[in-house]
Amino acid sequence: MAISAEQVRLLDAYWRAANYLTVGQIYLRDNPLLREPLTPEHVKPRLLGHWGTSPGLSFIYAHLNRLVAETDADVIYLAGPGHGGPAIVANVYLEGTYSEIYPDVSKDAAGLRRLFRQFSSPGGIPSHVSVPTPGSIHEGGELGYVLVHAFGAAFDNPELIVAAVVGDGEAETGPLAGSWTGVDFLNPARDGAVLPILHLNGYKIGGPTLLGRSGDDDIVSLLRGHGWEPYVVTGDDPAVMHPRFAQVLDECHARIRAIQAEARRPAVGPARAARPRWPAIVLRTPKGWTGPKTVDGVPVEGTFRAHQVPLDRVREDPAHLALLEAWMRSYRPEELFDDDGRLRAELAALAPAGARRLGANPHANGGRLLQPLDLPDFADYALPVPRPATELHGSTRQLGRFMRDIFTRNRSAANFRLFCPDETNSNRLGDVFEVERRCSVLPHTAADDHVAPDGRVMEILSEHCCHGWLEGYLLTGRHGLFASYEAFAMVSASMTVQHAKWLQEAARLPWRAPVASLNILLTSTSWRQDHNGFSHQGPGLIDVVLSKKGTVSRIYLPPDANCLLSVVDDSFRSRNYVNLIVIDKQPQLQWLDLETARAHCARGASVWPWAGSAGDGAPDVVLAAAGDVPTLEVIAAAWLLRRHAPSLRVRVVNVVDLMTLFAPRFHPHGLGDEAFAALFTEGTPVVFAFHGYQRAVHELIHGRPGAERFHVRGFNEEGTTTTPFDMVVRNGMSRYDLCLEALRRVPQGETRGAALAAHCRAMLDRHRGYIVEHFEDMAEVQDWRWSEP
Repeated sequence: MAISAEQVRLLDAYWRAANYLTVGQIYLRDNPLLREPLTPEHVKPRLLGHWGTSPGLSFIYAHLNRLVAETDADVIYLAGPGHGGPAIVANVYLEGTYSEIYPDVSKDAAGLRRLFRQFSSPGGIPSHVSVPTPGSIHEGGELGYVLVHAFGAAFDNPELIVAAVVGDGEAETGPLAGSWTGVDFLNPARDGAVLPILHLNGYKIGGPTLLGRSGDDDIVSLLRGHGWEPYVVTGDDPAVMHPRFAQVLDECHARIRAIQAEARRPAVGPARAARPRWPAIVLRTPKGWTGPKTVDGVPVEGTFRAHQVPLDRVREDPAHLALLEAWMRSYRPEELFDDDGRLRAELAALAPAGARRLGANPHANGGRLLQPLDLPDFADYALPVPRPATELHGSTRQLGRFMRDIFTRNRSAANFRLFCPDETNSNRLGDVFEVERRCSVLPHTAADDHVAPDGRVMEILSEHCCHGWLEGYLLTGRHGLFASYEAFAMVSASMTVQHAKWLQEAARLPWRAPVASLNILLTSTSWRQDHNGFSHQGPGLIDVVLSKKGTVSRIYLPPDANCLLSVVDDSFRSRNYVNLIVIDKQPQLQWLDLETARAHCARGASVWPWAGSAGDGAPDVVLAAAGDVPTLEVIAAAWLLRRHAPSLRVRVVNVVDLMTLFAPRFHPHGLGDEAFAALFTEGTPVVFAFHGYQRAVHELIHGRPGAERFHVRGFNEEGTTTTPFDMVVRNGMSRYDLCLEALRRVPQGETRGAALAAHCRAMLDRHRGYIVEHFEDMAEVQDWRWSEP
């Protein structure tokens, strides 16, 4: 049913109020209601912000308000063009949420003045739809992620509608172009809905957009090809656009509810598994709609010139100042705000009430809805390790069994998912398929393996989709794990960075409730790429996470299954962290029994006395390892040193929590200098085998006493398709290389260990010929097991 003329009048007035507040935030520091003529002193000295997308964002916001108020729909709003921050802030202020959270920004003239002054100002708020913006789970600063966040929010949220505004500039990004396919995973029987609103205003910051210049037929074909049913709304006359958009929004809402009602009807049969055609809106409006049409004789509205600040030099140019005043007065603020500066009652009544307000919806502050996972005791999945390094087991298989039972125990809560780019079995996590299936609402065939519309294992060959879906899932109050090949986690590394930034800022806001941590498991590591080569070898995400604040980042390098279970259990219980966990999927020697592993992980780094020289004497050299393959090579090197150079005293240190190497002022897990020295001594040379790039360890220990005595071996960008041992040889981290390095660093070491040095060089020479002739590693390496030297 069409909205009435009175509704159009009120909607347009509300929209004008939002536009007025948007312009005021960009330009004004005083005289917020233009109660006196505008002067240069009323204008900010630095004009910052983005006007061009803002009128469209506010137009959509006003209409969603109407929809929610009339239907009681549960809706959150994600702004892909997040640089339109002043528009979203304006709307959250108009609905009253902003003043409830920030009482100093009151609903009166004084509050309006503060609202304007704080925007993009020192000590104020950022220009984007950022963490301090109520109702936001998506900043939109780094473009491309609005749809993946929207789908993540909608999964397992059956009543939620996520309105996701996609800017036409954002639509050009690779992640966004790949994210339309999320519709193939959205199950109307148990998930909420995503309503994309592709907002085409035609321009980026300096030129036209691709979709903005594409015809409606092409846009419709694009969206239909991805499985959507597009509704196109085009125009620039508000009197026409308000009723037209309202009608389309009502039709889309009705279509969403009809799809869901059909899928949720009992005994529907196979049809309920079919992918429906969800609605999507294409909204074409001018860039900078309702702003200055020309400035200095040059077109502005509807061009790229409206993108940021359409009027510059306002304090210096009287003509521009007059144009700004005329622009702001065109919204007729005296009709919108009363004598006290409050939004007039008839307009304030348009916003939904309470938690139905878009800025107050608890799904956009997901920690308020978060329920702890029901976790089984990870000890039930531990491997028996009666003696170190005597048995081979796949560590990640034990994690798969642990997660299998997490799925089972949390089935009724429906709050846990695994996100993995088509690698669940490859990563040896396949035990989850005893109780779960891969999610897909596309047609199935008899040859499919564990595929169903109601699955909660999310596989798509897109790190961006998996990472972004999990972020949206977490930020709306659920739990999960993103598992990826190590090298290809760098595809979505920037998303990891942005999420860490979000968590860092959220922790400073008492009204933002903590959310479950972003848990990233990296397997198929650089050191074991049996089927692949150099392209699959890269440990760079460690460096990325190391660069983030210690309050939000943790990196774990468990050496075996029991340590893996311990750190994953802790990670699933943690809040507001990015937890990076790195371990290979291939069968590997197991080092620690359950209780020893539990204690080791609690400390973060430990001396392994059984691997070093007997007795309490001071060591001549410390061999340290962080990572599963480095641990193997260090233990084997210690074995060689003890056996062939017994006069050298060796200490072995294993680091499972990489952040313990930081000083405490940089990370809460960091060891104090006394504890650090208890592990590494105060002056003994340390030969450190590291999973990643050597520079990371040097960064971690910078400023420690005697940091120059640490000699680090790690990944040196030497790789190919080769044997496991050849990878460590190529990168100078083999047991033989570590022995040679230890002998070089110990006083008279090369003399005291001359026979061992000769043995190591001979073994390295033999290795190079052996693998070429036999296509496998030497038996001395493949079959090595720990024994007392």
